Amino acid sequence: MGLRDFARDLESAEGKVAVYAKLPRSFKIPTPVGNCAPDWAIAFEKGSVRHVFFVAETKGSMDSLELRDIERGKIECARKLFNEFSGEDVRYNVVHSYQDLLNVIQGME
Repeated sequence: MGLRDFARDLESAEGKVAVYAKLPRSFKIPTPVGNCAPDWAIAFEKGSVRHVFFVAETKGSMDSLELRDIERGKIECARKLFNEFSGEDVRYNVVHSYQDLLNVIQGME
């Protein structure tokens, strides 16, 4: 799935996605093994007022064998940083498609 397909799916998710942004390459998460640059910041509707904020990185393949070791290390460090220090409203994950993202969000509820 390409970036345009992912953005199209976010755009068409009426009532679920409050706002989304393609992050610039300059947005970096420092990790012990180098900076990690997520692709997206997405805010989901939750109830009538509250939002669940989610930063997602889309990769062409979810196959961990296709990711270099350093990339896997950066992703794991960024996931731990967001998931431990940001509270329950901010999460970081790697997804391949919008459906993968929905599955992760549903697992948080």
